[in-house]
Amino acid sequence: MAQLFNLSVETYRLILLLVCIIIFFVVVSYIPKTKRLTRRQWYYRNVYLKSDAWRRKRYVVLRRDQWRCVHCGSRATQVHHKRYAKRKLGKEPIKWLESVCKGCHDNLHK
Repeated sequence: MAQLFNLSVETYRLILLLVCIIIFFVVVSYIPKTKRLTRRQWYYRNVYLKSDAWRRKRYVVLRRDQWRCVHCGSRATQVHHKRYAKRKLGKEPIKWLESVCKGCHDNLHK
């Protein structure tokens, strides 16, 4: 027990760092994996969907489908990806996209 109190400041800092790292990994392991975003998902949501390229592609798809939901026929407000490009995110062809209303889009992602 006496040896515990005779440790140097650097040793205490190292022990504190290791404890913090262990706590971090324990907390992260309790976060459901569905809530964590991969780098690709983060880029898709925060960069690509806000880009001018996506806005142009979205407009082309909505105009192609005459602003109507391809599932129920009501006014389309969103564009749904039927498939995603594996390697080059944002390089999906127009035929992989479809115009949908919010209700149908929510149902597609259930």
